[in-house]
Amino acid sequence: MHGKVVLITGGAKRVGAASARLLHAAGANLMIHYRSSATEARALQDELNAARPDSVALIQADLHDTHGLPALVNQTVATFGGLDVLLNNASSFYPTPVGTIAEKDWIDLMGSNLKAPMFLSQAAAPELRKRHGCIINITDIHAERPMKSYVVYSVAKAGLVGLTKSLARELAPQVRVNGIAPGPIMWPEDDSNFDEVSRQRIVSHTMLKRAGDPHDIALAVRFFAMDTNFVTGQILAVDGWRSAKL
Repeated sequence: MHGKVVLITGGAKRVGAASARLLHAAGANLMIHYRSSATEARALQDELNAARPDSVALIQADLHDTHGLPALVNQTVATFGGLDVLLNNASSFYPTPVGTIAEKDWIDLMGSNLKAPMFLSQAAAPELRKRHGCIINITDIHAERPMKSYVVYSVAKAGLVGLTKSLARELAPQVRVNGIAPGPIMWPEDDSNFDEVSRQRIVSHTMLKRAGDPHDIALAVRFFAMDTNFVTGQILAVDGWRSAKL
């Protein structure tokens, strides 16, 4: 990926940071977006720039501000001269059982998981077309098999799967668009809904009998970004086949 430019939303930690490290090791220049994780973002930037100077830049933004999304693309192009890969990784995740769903939950979860990827992809499309680039969306296995009590999140991720396939048609043949559907990779930072018993039950339902790691998702990101040129409109489950028992 030498000379390639990647824009990663929510790239300061967890899956975003793992993907950043792997793509950077392959030679890519990175624009790492963050919203509130400034400390983690600067630490990652320093780490990667120490390995290859001036190869990583940061941009802070609230992805709910649709009008501000083109600035992420413009700043990336201004900094590195183009854009080859858009990784829509940023996400909100929390339960919304029926009877408790508020409009603010809908706005937040649909905004981060579906609206922002839609409008950011639209803003990035002209630059991606120029360089025959790609879009990679982080979806979820629960897009097809909804998680109990996570109504709005599951609906938003289902929409993101539909968006992935729609954009694959709209942007072909210049731009490839694919999705990655994680299973039990990393427990939420607010893990109050996943006690030890719940975790063990989820892991036991995978065929591989273990949880995954952010690096597993990063490997799939690298595959779509640099290891294939003839795959588009696909959703790759990286879940230890947890989805077999949902």
